[in-house]
Amino acid sequence: MKVFVVIPSYNEAKHIGAVLASLKNYDYQIVVVDDGSSDETRQIAHSHGVTVLSHAINRGQGAALYTGTLYALSQGADVIVHFDSDGQFLAEEINKVITPIIEGKADIVFGSKFLQANQIPWLKKFFIIKPAIWLNNLLTGLKLSDVHNGFRALNRLAAEKIEIKQDAMAHASEIVARTKKCNLRFQEVPVTIIYREFGQGFGGGLKILIDWFIKK
Repeated sequence: MKVFVVIPSYNEAKHIGAVLASLKNYDYQIVVVDDGSSDETRQIAHSHGVTVLSHAINRGQGAALYTGTLYALSQGADVIVHFDSDGQFLAEEINKVITPIIEGKADIVFGSKFLQANQIPWLKKFFIIKPAIWLNNLLTGLKLSDVHNGFRALNRLAAEKIEIKQDAMAHASEIVARTKKCNLRFQEVPVTIIYREFGQGFGGGLKILIDWFIKK
């Protein structure tokens, strides 16, 4: 199977090199989507010999993922992995994420940080993520153990059916909702999350919710 790893990137010059280096020994097609970065993200990605697509302006992670997914489909991808550029995920866990698809047991696989031990900031875990999981499950109709985890894999059917219209961060909820609406087979697998920063706070979560309701 042709496995494409799509990496949306915006001003990630500090981390993108290490992320790409961690992927070099695997038989994956790597696609970096530079989402209008103002730093050296694009140049560093080019130096690693991977495919680099560029947005002229910063459109958002959802738009970058959709650009990369469409490109992968055009190149005959059988499996498409969404993988962050900030070093939060481990390259060696991609095989675990794509295995249910390769074995024909799922159309889409969601990574979950709550299916194994992870060092999650206490405040973020109980006052942001946990309430967001409950709300996301309510709004999308799909019960998952995690929310807005950017580590996922889609087979060709799922990638063709899930049209990402949310340019910003609400795309993650949109993908889950489309999974439910299209009756796609899904699984969750445990993944490691390495928190270097606090990340999305309450304000960011509120913006996601507003974007989601406006689109709905």
